[in-house]
Amino acid sequence: MDSAELLDQVRQLRGAGKSPKQIARALGMPPSAIAPLVRTIAAERTTAAEAELAGCWISSGWSLGLSVDESRGWTDNVPSGDGVGGLVSVLIARKHRWDKVQLGGYLVDIYCLGVKKVYGPNTMDEFAARRFVPEYFAAHEHGSQEAPIELAQHIVFGAVEYARGLGFEPTAAFAQAAGLLGAWEGPAAMTFGKEGKPFYISGPHDSPHLVIQTLKRTVGPPPNFDYIIVQGPEAVFG
Repeated sequence: MDSAELLDQVRQLRGAGKSPKQIARALGMPPSAIAPLVRTIAAERTTAAEAELAGCWISSGWSLGLSVDESRGWTDNVPSGDGVGGLVSVLIARKHRWDKVQLGGYLVDIYCLGVKKVYGPNTMDEFAARRFVPEYFAAHEHGSQEAPIELAQHIVFGAVEYARGLGFEPTAAFAQAAGLLGAWEGPAAMTFGKEGKPFYISGPHDSPHLVIQTLKRTVGPPPNFDYIIVQGPEAVFG
């Protein structure tokens, strides 16, 4: 394994929340060899987080099914109960050189699985970035809205934390894209799950049987969680 491959493995494990000692054990290496790599990754995240924020957007309807701390003053353009919740998209843009921005996107299952998919980080000029925003949110019925970076942090990192409590890790690519969000200490200012309870809706790339078995192990059988498994034109409810 060359140095670049080793750094990438450490980056992924660190992004999954592993401590330096846990990373060392996982890779069969002494902690003293892992420590410099962890510091390098921390420096990468600091640099990304210190870059000037150029934009932050979230899909409208992000709060459906969540209980949110009203004192934060966060708004949702979609009235409560209007639409189907569960999947939230977040897009972050930070300045990168004088005429470029760096974009990172996150598809978040706020009811169960946490971060399912990551876009970027990709670098493009500001004109291309403005055109990209509506394209990124095209799959959402109500489009997107500008959002404070704090809301994005609470949604993304909070959902990751919630999903881990249920037994699910974010997609491996999250480790490389998390830095654009900046630092977050928590706890989340909202309650995840649909109305506070895990609710799994199967996606085209999921393994529904494994997800259901994991939920049974971590929270117990239904009605401790709900689910919908889509099978072609039909759906199985639980």
